[in-house]
Amino acid sequence: MFAGQRPQNLGVKQGKLAPCPGTPNCVCSQSTAAGSKIEPLPAIAIPQLREIIESMERTRIIEATEDYLYAEFTSKLMGFVDDVEFYCDRAANVTQVRSASRLGKSDLGVNRQRVEAIRARIQG
Repeated sequence: MFAGQRPQNLGVKQGKLAPCPGTPNCVCSQSTAAGSKIEPLPAIAIPQLREIIESMERTRIIEATEDYLYAEFTSKLMGFVDDVEFYCDRAANVTQVRSASRLGKSDLGVNRQRVEAIRARIQG
């Protein structure tokens, strides 16, 4: 119902994920802004990460390459869509992550909570 349009600025460009738009409904491990900054995830292979993502509810993998994964997460109520990206940053030996709501301003912390839930699954 509230899916919105898929952003055109996603993907990895010069080793960076897209910056957060400045609204409190986005987190990114490559951000320097206090409100949107989140720690990168531990290094993990994309196939393993894909298994974790696919085991979560209301997810859809849009793109997966050797170093990048892009998934959509849809909320149970109202059908809001969040765009979540992962980039295997081999130079830093971490997985960079960006999770952003397509619509609205506040996400009530959902994007940050999702990334932390994924982090917990990676760390076992």
